[in-house]
This record gives sequence, structure tokens and C-alpha cells, in this order.
Amino acid sequence: MRPHIVTSAVFSLTRLSSTSVSASATLPRVATTTALRAFTCPTQRLFTTSPSQCDLVKTPSASFSTKMSTPINSQAILDLTKVRRTYYALNKDLAVSKERIQEVVKESVLHVPSSFNSQSNRVVVLFGAEHDKLWDFASEILKTIVPADAWQHTADRMNMFKAGAGTVLFFEDQDVVNSMQEKYPLYSDKFPIWALQSDAMLQYVVWTALTAEGLGANLQHYNPLIDSKVASEWGIPDSWKLNAQLVFGGKTGDAGPKDFQAIEERFKVFGA
Repeated sequence: MRPHIVTSAVFSLTRLSSTSVSASATLPRVATTTALRAFTCPTQRLFTTSPSQCDLVKTPSASFSTKMSTPINSQAILDLTKVRRTYYALNKDLAVSKERIQEVVKESVLHVPSSFNSQSNRVVVLFGAEHDKLWDFASEILKTIVPADAWQHTADRMNMFKAGAGTVLFFEDQDVVNSMQEKYPLYSDKFPIWALQSDAMLQYVVWTALTAEGLGANLQHYNPLIDSKVASEWGIPDSWKLNAQLVFGGKTGDAGPKDFQAIEERFKVFGA
């Protein structure tokens, strides 16, 4: 594969180990003061390994430490889960630095679990002009297949995604999946499923972590239409299979309403 220089794209090649409420709604009350500070302090986040200016964290955690930089409980995680929503109206104003976003994504890649610790997840982060380029590519491709009388709706969606500040591209490495199938033939038919499940967990963790950083995001799936263009433009290895695109940026509108199916139809418990 030819060498390729990327100016604004950030590549995270590291393997991993291991929606209601409106946008203007306040964060739910958390169970402890410490957890609340994690939501409200501008420099202290639930997902962080950086030094904090808040009085609850005095020193940074090591990148590979298993200790939490901020003591939290399960309610704090559930509260953050509730406020993670789909935001389509985005702009290019970032509440945190590009470096912080890179850190969030890399830490997520490292610590989201995978079957047999196979570490099949791969990620590419596009900022600025590189992000814009991605959605220009998608627009060009879609214009060749969408009927002319239906194009304006599609064009508006492409422009909406392009208005964001960046995109996280999620891949799974098929070489890893294939090697696990060869190594454990008894589970051969399960490894593609498990790899996809791990990638889905990574998408959720990154999305939720970016929410904790004050950003809005929405998850898209224009693969496989854009796969070839993405691979050639950013030098993506042939074995990387594109699964999803997470568009992120500053929030300029509210999340839409969300209806919930009755929990009694979705949950069962025995022996409690």
C-alpha cells in the first residue's frame, strides 16, 4: 500500500484489551457529591487521565492504571447513560481540545473488552478539512445512486453531517478475526459476531465519553458505499472493515423526543 500523508486525520492503530431528555435539560442528580463534581467541573471528566484543576483530583492517573481518576458509583454511570443522546444539529465549535478527544478515543480503544482479548477494533479520527472531505465523498457517491427528485433530502443530510467538527470511523480488523477462527475452530462461526459486539461497545463508550466532554454526536452507517474511497484516501489497510461513523461537534439544537417501550415488556428477573 502506498504511503499516505494525512494532515488533520489522527490514526489510532492501537489494539484494545480488555437516549427522554432534551439538550437543555439539566443532568440528572447523581448519588454522590464526587460524582456530581465529575459532571460539573469543566476540567474534571468521568473519562480522564489528565491533570485536573478541580480539588477532587490532584495528580494525573497513569495511562494504563486500573484505578479511576475520579471515584464514582454506578448511578453516575447510569446518569451519563441517560444524557447520551443523538444530536444532529452540530457545529465546528469544540468544548474541548482535539488532543483531549484523541485521548478519549485512544483510552476507549485500549480498555473496551473483546472476546479472547482478540483486540480487533480499529479507529480513525478525522478533524477539520479531513472530516469535511469524508462527507463530500459520501455526497458524491450518493448523488450517483439517489433519484434526482429525492436528492435534496440526501444533500441536506450530508451538509448536516459536514457541519460537525469531526468524525470517528470504527473498523474491525478481519485479519484478527480470521486468525482467531483458525486458532479456535470450535468457535469459528462466533468470532465475527463477537468482533462486531466489541466494536459496538467501543462505539457506545466513545459516544458516551464525548457526551461527558460536552459534545454532541450522531452515529451513521454509510458503509460499504464509502469504504473504497475511505481506504484509498487515508491509506486504510485492506483488512480493516468499516462498520460505523460517529459525527461529533458542538451542539446547536436539542435531541429529539424519545419514547420508551414499557420496561415490563423488556426485563425479567428470577430468583430475586
